[in-house]
Amino acid sequence: MKKVAFAVAAHPDDIEFMMVGTLLLLKQAGYELHYMNVANGSCGTPTLDRDEIVAIRTQEAKRSAQSMNAVFHPPLVDDVNIFYERPVLARLAAIVRQVRPEILLIPSPQDYMEDHTNTSRLMVTAAFCRGVRNFPTDPPVGPVDTPVALYHALPYGLQDQLRNAVRPEFVVDIGSVLDQKRQALALHRSQKEWLEESQGLDSTLKTMEDLAAQVGAMSNRFAYGEGWQRHSHWGFASEDFDPLTNALNDKIAFITGGRSCQDR
Repeated sequence: MKKVAFAVAAHPDDIEFMMVGTLLLLKQAGYELHYMNVANGSCGTPTLDRDEIVAIRTQEAKRSAQSMNAVFHPPLVDDVNIFYERPVLARLAAIVRQVRPEILLIPSPQDYMEDHTNTSRLMVTAAFCRGVRNFPTDPPVGPVDTPVALYHALPYGLQDQLRNAVRPEFVVDIGSVLDQKRQALALHRSQKEWLEESQGLDSTLKTMEDLAAQVGAMSNRFAYGEGWQRHSHWGFASEDFDPLTNALNDKIAFITGGRSCQDR
């Protein structure tokens, strides 16, 4: 059976900021990649109307997915319309059943914005319901019994919604793919002006690299990193099912409890 890694985030460029380095390394390890933003980027502009910016940001996201040879899944809703509700959940559960990921990369359950945290909640439930026969999906897709491991990225800014620092369980060394991560983020050209105006960023690329450097420093080993927290295994797989750390073992430093990769 093919190995599949599925990255799901809230908005176009979220995957590139916090997840894409790990995704690229999984590609090198033999995984088929899938890529999805739940929202379409409709609010990411100071000047354009809704239809214009949605078309632009969808194309930018498609180009980013294509740059890593990932299967692109189109968004479902407008920005600030990601709610934990049955219709969206039914559609996401159908996609999970169709994709059958072994590794599911999703946002942190703690973040400054509800679109991010609601995406995290939705994807946890969508994955949990992949094998629940009496949960109807949209479109209808039969249940699957394949195991899946869920990994939460760090929140943007590395803080929760109350400004508390969020530390990872482990850090992935992304130094070897930093240039590709930079190129993937640069494809979201429409966001440079928007993020600099709305969030006061000097440069989206510099901000991304600064965040990656901060995470790398947490490892005491890597110059640049992406941090992850592993979701509970209950309802998803056996306790020892940990395909991400097995696939990238030599590029991982564990943080929690002072564990090292050799302690695994």
